Amino acid sequence: MPTSDHSLHSLDNSPQPLQSRAVYKPPVYYQLTIGLLKPLYRLQVWRRSHKRDNYQQEVEQRFGKRYPAPPACDVNCRDKTVDSKSAVNVNVNHQDRNGKKVIWCHAVSLGETNTVAPLLDALLAKGYQIWLTNTTQTGFARGASRFADDIAQGRLSHSYVPVDSPAVIETFLAHVQPVAALFVETELWANILTKLSEHHIPSILVNGRLSASSFKSYQKIGAVSASMMKNLSLIIAQDNESAKRFRQLGAHSAQIRVAGSLKWVINTPKLNKDNDAKEVEVASDTEDLGVTGRPIWVAASTHSGEEEAVLSWQQQVLSNPLLADTLLIIVPRHPERFDEVAELIEKSGLIMTRRSDEGTMNSRTQVYLADSMGELMKWYALADVALVGGSLVDIGGHNPVEPASVATPVLMGNYTQSCQSVVDKLASVGALYQPHNPFYNAINFNGQMSQPSFKLHSSDENNPSSDNDNLLYQQLKFWLSHLTLAKQAGQAGAVMTEQQQAVLPRQLSMIEDIIEQYATPPFNPELN
Repeated sequence: MPTSDHSLHSLDNSPQPLQSRAVYKPPVYYQLTIGLLKPLYRLQVWRRSHKRDNYQQEVEQRFGKRYPAPPACDVNCRDKTVDSKSAVNVNVNHQDRNGKKVIWCHAVSLGETNTVAPLLDALLAKGYQIWLTNTTQTGFARGASRFADDIAQGRLSHSYVPVDSPAVIETFLAHVQPVAALFVETELWANILTKLSEHHIPSILVNGRLSASSFKSYQKIGAVSASMMKNLSLIIAQDNESAKRFRQLGAHSAQIRVAGSLKWVINTPKLNKDNDAKEVEVASDTEDLGVTGRPIWVAASTHSGEEEAVLSWQQQVLSNPLLADTLLIIVPRHPERFDEVAELIEKSGLIMTRRSDEGTMNSRTQVYLADSMGELMKWYALADVALVGGSLVDIGGHNPVEPASVATPVLMGNYTQSCQSVVDKLASVGALYQPHNPFYNAINFNGQMSQPSFKLHSSDENNPSSDNDNLLYQQLKFWLSHLTLAKQAGQAGAVMTEQQQAVLPRQLSMIEDIIEQYATPPFNPELN
């Protein structure tokens, strides 16, 4: 269910006094398991990245051997090597480092990094320094590129997340000395939260989301989950359902706020109100690519198993004489799949041009493989319709706000558990189509029909997946055939996106309130 405005602070009770907060250690079996798994984890890192240039860097950072300089650190401490044995008993002073307040933010991968980026921008603008960690290499690459200027100017430091080992965490905290720790959406580690609690460093779950499947997984390790919930200083949940599940795992109501989703806050400049800026830029891009006047749709952030369906739809679209010049742009989620997707396109018989090729697109190009990084918003802006990936297969769905923010109507499959509240809101204004979504409002623009009529074939009656594919294809064909209606649906999404921007200052205020509370005695370690 989407979060209604009146429910945003439904759990906003007065918090229990911070001075009374105890430290909750995870069960002994968890700590023993983590100790046993450390060598296996190192082997996993080696298998995944030993052929990459940054393997040594990743291992050193994950196991507390060497970190980059802290933000705003002077030149004498750059490339500082940290000896974990000597740092274990260091008293972590989480007050200002030379007058600078460092906030540690952990974002697991690409999606979480993109989601939290506007919040980190806001914290940087307020004078905080940031230490960003990632788990995956894709997330690390995105963090490095997204915050390249901030890293170069010493406002933000960046590393892989430390393993959940008490000794390694002590080393990390002694080096970073954060005034607070932010964890994005779901991923939590019991030893990390315990150590933060021991050092009276507030730990905040931002944009917290707990799906039904994740909730069941956490329930299986109930004692571990309870310790994590109780050690968290604040849980900023996206919606009431997530808040309820956090409570059921052991969090106190006073620890929880419901504030909406940061997925609504995009990483790119907002649309000009008269939309002139977008139209000029899009016109320039379409001319440069040689696609002026062609219907365009994009399949973005696709995963294995999705490109086959997308290519099939493109073949069906091209068989329609009125849509014979339609262009499909495919943007795979992970760069390591670029060649794999290229082979799929070649096998389909469709004429392909690759972004990485020196040759330019021509009128015969039917599929454009965008095998590049950092250009996703460009493709969304170019497209007349956008399919957001991770939703045709059980990934959870990627962020539909990105295409909606540039007034492009959205298609998504039924696997949208990672962003369902956002999906429902966009569907309610007709900006996003998802098969069987109860919130979808097929608005009649100017008295015209805004969705296709679709009759289920008898062969599809016992195959829900085929039914969903057919419904998505029919909506795609309809929007491509009625570009004016598609544009109006996209504009409804842009308006909705603009209306939801208050979530950023709301979460920012909650974070600063907790930091301020922890900055007062008795939470100053030097006074204890």
